[in-house]
Amino acid sequence: MTTLGTPLSPHATKVMLLGSGELGKEVLIALQRLGVETIAVDRYDNAPGQQVAHHARTITMSDPAQLKALIEAERPHLVVPEIEAIATPMLEELESAGTVRVIPTARAARLTMDREGIRVLAAETLGLPTSPYKFCNSLDELQEAIDAGIGYPCIVKPVMSSSGKGQSKIDGPADVQKAWDYAMAGGRVSHGRVIVEGFIDFDYEITLLTVRSRGGAGAASPNSGADGQIATSFCDPIGHVQVSGDYVESWQPHPMHPAALEKSRQIAKAVTDNLGGQGLFGVELFVKGQDVWFSEVSPRPHDTGLVTLCTQHQSEFELHARAILGLPVDTTLRNPGASAVIYGGVDAVGIVFDGVEEALRVPNTDLRLFGKPESFAKRRMGVALARAADVDTARSNAKLAASQVKPRKA
Repeated sequence: MTTLGTPLSPHATKVMLLGSGELGKEVLIALQRLGVETIAVDRYDNAPGQQVAHHARTITMSDPAQLKALIEAERPHLVVPEIEAIATPMLEELESAGTVRVIPTARAARLTMDREGIRVLAAETLGLPTSPYKFCNSLDELQEAIDAGIGYPCIVKPVMSSSGKGQSKIDGPADVQKAWDYAMAGGRVSHGRVIVEGFIDFDYEITLLTVRSRGGAGAASPNSGADGQIATSFCDPIGHVQVSGDYVESWQPHPMHPAALEKSRQIAKAVTDNLGGQGLFGVELFVKGQDVWFSEVSPRPHDTGLVTLCTQHQSEFELHARAILGLPVDTTLRNPGASAVIYGGVDAVGIVFDGVEEALRVPNTDLRLFGKPESFAKRRMGVALARAADVDTARSNAKLAASQVKPRKA
């Protein structure tokens, strides 16, 4: 049985988020609704999640000494990594010592913090279908890998980056140098190493939100977990459009052949079973007809899953909060819906947003303006959400609402 304390009391249930962007902000709100005391950590002051948490802390999370000192000082019950650039070996050390419990596990955080760990696990340990790939430490190695069998077109990504940063498609020899330079600029920590992937001729890409939880599951989840064992639940598949590896719109549900959906669930369960622990995972998959390939997994809410704020009885953030606390979850879809990204459009501090009223006049829409203190032209500053009787209508309305919002310098 899960017992929750009262925030800011000696019996508080304390959860620390490492990374407090727009996704972390929604997780923090979900936790606070359950009476959890929250600590929002980020690398800069006034991050979105820090604006709503009980406590805000700013450190360099990739620095082991700073991370250890903060965790030992705050003594949270749970540490929830929300970004990749974290000193995960220190999390493993603290978890092994019994200092803290890491979500889903410290090992999972380490394996998924870079594309190398998770790709080797999926392709070589679990034998799951993936695109052909090579890891390269230099421009010469990248060219050699392409010439030796990866071929054109191909995709190059830093082994560690977020939201598609540093990712590009190579169509021919003239693009190789440019792709290498872009990957080096976009990588967060492990500069100098990339993964190059052979291009899969897929029909579409989905995110399959997969939940590992205890304490029972909703009607859409066949494994109840009511006996205290871990149960695996799946949300309806999410379709999305990416530009340069960065999500720009998503929708739910995405129609799939039943055989492809079953294969997707099998792949997602195999990966998340191996990673272990509790919480929500965003599993990305390529699909062509009835064939499915594993792409990536994040052991946390996924940016394409922002759409669940308007489609599910429990959003991906509520599912994550409940699962990590050992509470029942319900992955039931309420209605079709879509999301569309609102970019900053300008490089400035403390921007303002025009057109909010016009955006909310679009039928059955909502907005999330993230509150990021600094805007960049291609930084995600908000998202428009739309619900409808069908996905096509929802997508049109979400894009229309997003287009009405006009960020500008104050």
